Amino acid sequence: MQPACRWSVTSTPLPDDTDALKRLVVRRDAELLEARLMVEKLKLELARYKREKFGASSERLTQLAQLELLVEELETQREALEDDPAARPIEAASTEPAQRRPARKPLPDHLPRETLVHAPEHTERCACDGCDGVLRMLGQDVAEVLEIVPARFKVIRHVRPKYSCSKCQTITQAAAPSRPIARGLAGPGLLAQVMVSKFADHLPLYRQSEIYARDGVQLERSTLAGMVGGVAALLGPLVTALERHVVSADKLHGDDTPVPVLAPGNGRTKTARLWVYVRDERPMAGTAPPAVWFQYSPDRKGERPRAHLKDFSGILQADGYAGFDAIYASGRVSEAACWAHARRKYFDLHAATGSPKAREALDRIAALYEIEKAIRGKQADERRRARQDASVPKLAELHHWMQRTLAATSAKSDLAKAILYSLKRWVALTRYADDGRIEMDNNAAEREIRAVALGRKNWLFAGSDAGGDRAAAMYSLIGSAKLNGLDPQAYLRHVIERIADHPVNRVDELLPWNVADAIQRSNVDQRLAA
Repeated sequence: MQPACRWSVTSTPLPDDTDALKRLVVRRDAELLEARLMVEKLKLELARYKREKFGASSERLTQLAQLELLVEELETQREALEDDPAARPIEAASTEPAQRRPARKPLPDHLPRETLVHAPEHTERCACDGCDGVLRMLGQDVAEVLEIVPARFKVIRHVRPKYSCSKCQTITQAAAPSRPIARGLAGPGLLAQVMVSKFADHLPLYRQSEIYARDGVQLERSTLAGMVGGVAALLGPLVTALERHVVSADKLHGDDTPVPVLAPGNGRTKTARLWVYVRDERPMAGTAPPAVWFQYSPDRKGERPRAHLKDFSGILQADGYAGFDAIYASGRVSEAACWAHARRKYFDLHAATGSPKAREALDRIAALYEIEKAIRGKQADERRRARQDASVPKLAELHHWMQRTLAATSAKSDLAKAILYSLKRWVALTRYADDGRIEMDNNAAEREIRAVALGRKNWLFAGSDAGGDRAAAMYSLIGSAKLNGLDPQAYLRHVIERIADHPVNRVDELLPWNVADAIQRSNVDQRLAA
């Protein structure tokens, strides 16, 4: 006697027809793909949430990029399957509910509309083809399709007629309009596009040259390089004004990242640095406009940040780089450390070994971040009071836990190293609890550095130290435009169009926050004209 089955599976009987069976298999594949896509989307949303909550890390960014690519590939497969008639359910035979797809967002109202009317044939007679009865409109179905008009070049001819006086023979002619680059052939719009493509979209000049060639316009790489150099020189005074704004703050975020630079003479690269300093008072409801200032240096000596911040006094939030120590020792700059760096030690340990102690540290730090989430955007005094009430007790418990755990841990273990990293910087790590202006981490600077890291994968290395200086200048202007909610290409075009004739002692008027309203009005006018 065979044992009774403990469980059973009920399923739809398989069809005998080969074509029907094939359709069933294809539909099941589509359903499995849809389920997998949903799982990967949930993983992606979770990874994004963790990045926003706990800050950026190279590991999390790598995971996020991999998930983005995987979801993109699965969605492509799904769309390809849906084009296969065999993947579509047979309405009469299928009792399964239709899969719910996300609602499609309406197309933006500001886009220009072109209307194409598709009338039935022979309706110009206004009579029915079957009985010659009079046709009357019942209504209409409207479907919108998003289309793109490729960017196109045009040549603007500046014509200046000459007039001669019939009496005194004096010749009269309008003055030649100034050009952004003397004797240059590029207008402000093209110059802005080249700069944004190179420094924001990370397209090297040789790739841009190939793209323009497809439109029948031959712009050699050397010509584009001349445009980049000319614009960087033209905007130099504006970058200086941006520097003044940044270092006049009483609190900054600082960081640096390596940049490969071609070493002269031997064709090899050396490792230089790009330094970033961010002024952003929005988390504490400050009114000063946010801005970012990049600086290039051929090495990472401590004298570099000392020179950059020679006129700064206040609070500098940065990692534990020893080159900042002399700045702190001067007495005019206070150190605020970064909890994201401290947390990363435990994150790496837990990812590698699953250490429960590392997990506990991560949970305790996450509780501190939860407090920050509730007070983001509040006034500095309110933030300080909330931290004194909620964060200080948790910090004290965390400090006690670290000391107790360290005493029971081998000094050579990775957990001990992670704890020692935090304890050695404890005063700087906890300074934020006593000052509402300070953030818990240095992610404001790390976000700006990320643009350099993305570009570095495409352009591989800078051509020279002068090229590093130009990159720093353009990263400063593009990054500051983004921080102020501006399209960097629209901002650069606006500035390039005006700066040659603008008084140098009033160059501050061209900083992003001072021209935002003018750019917004210009965008509205362009949309209305379209």
